[in-house]
Amino acid sequence: MFRRTFWFTTGVAAGVWATTKVNRKLKQLTPESLAATAANKAIDAGHRLKDRAVGFALDVRDNMAQREAELGEALGIHEDPELPTLRRYAAIENRNKPKTYVIDSTTYSYNRNEDH
Repeated sequence: MFRRTFWFTTGVAAGVWATTKVNRKLKQLTPESLAATAANKAIDAGHRLKDRAVGFALDVRDNMAQREAELGEALGIHEDPELPTLRRYAAIENRNKPKTYVIDSTTYSYNRNEDH
């Protein structure tokens, strides 16, 4: 009697375990789960690539500064390491402001949207 109960319980446990494993695998193979897994792997790959690119850019910047210092010493050029401030110029004029012209000390404004 004890042997039959043992094997019955073992069979039930094996069935539950197998059913659980199959259901988990089926859930992993659904389109939503596959898409989420692919998206997570793509995001992780993007982060790794970004970290490597940033590290490479920092290495290039450090080596560039070191080489410039070496060349400056070799040529006898000693510059202030502070860069001058950048001047910013407007690439496009303000088109909302009407243009003004002065002819014979009289100021005329031109707005291309007037009188049309």
